[in-house]
Amino acid sequence: MQLSFADLEYAAKRRRTRRDRFLGEIEAVTPWAALVAEIAPYYPKGEGPGRPPIGLERMLRMYIAQQCFGLSDEGIEDALYDSQSIRCFVGVDLGREGAPDATTLVKFRRLLEEHKLTERIFEAIKTHLADKGLLLREGTIVDATLIAAPPSTKNAEKKRDPEMHQTKKGNQWYFGMKAHIGVDADSGLTHTLVTTAANVADVTQAHALLHGQEQEVYADAGYQGVEKRPDNNTCSATWHVAMKRGKRKALPNSPWGQLGEKLEKATASIRSKVEHPFHVVKNLFGHRKARYRGLEKNTAQLFTLFGLANLVLARGRLLAPDARGAP
Repeated sequence: MQLSFADLEYAAKRRRTRRDRFLGEIEAVTPWAALVAEIAPYYPKGEGPGRPPIGLERMLRMYIAQQCFGLSDEGIEDALYDSQSIRCFVGVDLGREGAPDATTLVKFRRLLEEHKLTERIFEAIKTHLADKGLLLREGTIVDATLIAAPPSTKNAEKKRDPEMHQTKKGNQWYFGMKAHIGVDADSGLTHTLVTTAANVADVTQAHALLHGQEQEVYADAGYQGVEKRPDNNTCSATWHVAMKRGKRKALPNSPWGQLGEKLEKATASIRSKVEHPFHVVKNLFGHRKARYRGLEKNTAQLFTLFGLANLVLARGRLLAPDARGAP
């Protein structure tokens, strides 16, 4: 393909920005062929009259760029005109064609939601990482995070989202939903995602976060009593649940008490890996508040976000020269 003057000028830049490096890494570690294969059976073929649909991989790249930078539908459309690096990532040459508009992206996102394709994207990324030897499946860390939702009642129904709920954490009230995840204890990569309203207790979803092959499960003090619940009767894994703060402070200053404190610190070090996917989704991708109304649409987006978070967390190992399957 012949390069435009803008492409040549951009390629001649001496300094690569952080956005350039980030998009280059996402380009290199994403299993594009596997993701396209999951969506292709449901994507319009353009066999009838009218304008042919935009290429599937281009729309997928636009959708992924939107999720990585936390942009709205109109925001990613504007970014395609403003940012040369995003245009190169998506594959748009403004000298020959216009960028896909926000309405086209909305239709693509609804297609993903209707056929639950974001869950397939998550599974395809997980399979790709497992093939690279990054999911060992011997241990799982479980945890949950609150995702706020707009509490405003300025809408046609004059009420808040009925699928969201309020809950109290510490001395503060929150309104929204929860994302419960199960993370590989060795690599820190997410293998399971479940969403609920914010008032659902973490311990009630613990059984749904296990893949069944783990030998050890780690959890914070919010999961006290999880091994006694009827949901976990068939679970043969050993549970390592943190002590409650008051009980830990009451440990005696004796050899047994010091041993218990060392054990708590050791398990806390392992549990800390579960915070890494939350950090990527909330801080790097900027997803601190639910964008859509209802759990179904927000869950579909979270599958994509946690799948991309896995790629971000594993990019160092995937790009290493000795990575499995590397040329």
